[in-house]
Amino acid sequence: MLTLNEYKNLIDLRYTPRPYEVIGEEEKSAICDEMLGVLLEERNEIAAFSYPYKVKRELIWGYLNQRLPNPVSARFLEIQDRLFRSETAENGIVNVSALHFEDNIALWQGDITRLAADAIVNAANNALLGCFIPHHKCIDNVIHSRAGVQVRLDCSRIMGAQGEPEPAGCAKITLAYNLPSKYILHTVGPMVGLHVTEEDGRVLRNCYISCLNLARTMKLKTIAFCCVSTGVFGFPGDEAAAIAVGAVKNWLLETGYDMRVVFDVFLDKDREIYRDILKNM
Repeated sequence: MLTLNEYKNLIDLRYTPRPYEVIGEEEKSAICDEMLGVLLEERNEIAAFSYPYKVKRELIWGYLNQRLPNPVSARFLEIQDRLFRSETAENGIVNVSALHFEDNIALWQGDITRLAADAIVNAANNALLGCFIPHHKCIDNVIHSRAGVQVRLDCSRIMGAQGEPEPAGCAKITLAYNLPSKYILHTVGPMVGLHVTEEDGRVLRNCYISCLNLARTMKLKTIAFCCVSTGVFGFPGDEAAAIAVGAVKNWLLETGYDMRVVFDVFLDKDREIYRDILKNM
């Protein structure tokens, strides 16, 4: 497994703040035309843009999901970033400093790609390249799709150097590019079979510890976790939440490191699960 010291020179990890400017639909549509021209040329398809803006934007989302981590031009990145950063601003940025923390832990329900934290956590697969299924609603797809093609390119460089799939329970870091967070921590959770095993629990716990350790190495102070392994990976939500909260609380206590941790949930049932566990643990 490649360590941070072994891959940090392969990708750019220097965070530089950039503005978020909302642009009009006419400019967005023009950007979509230009992006689609590039993407369709790559696919050896003919460009025809007599579509409404929203249809064109959906096409771009799907094509980028399927696109291999091949280089893109500086111009493509420029217009992609202008479009994506406008969408980030329109979605609404939530600064984690405004959340209510108790013992350095907060619970927030909503879209993790709206959170302005030092890092958000992505529940990745072991290829670490994001989701290739067009328009899939998994967190891996959503994060990659809103951050930009740079994330897949960075992960490809890391994985090319590593030369093997990413082990479950570990973590890698990339810039978050067009998201309001500074970084993305990519971790692979356990895939549960018929029953949760002791090993499943150990690996899931390691996901949280690995992310926290990597964030501390990078001198980060705020991190937002999604519900790792609870989707298609099949880990029951209540058991996963208990492991997550226990791992984070123990890490904060044992290390004494001043880290603010957000548990981000999307579903009402997960909010109630975390609320109960945080109250009683």
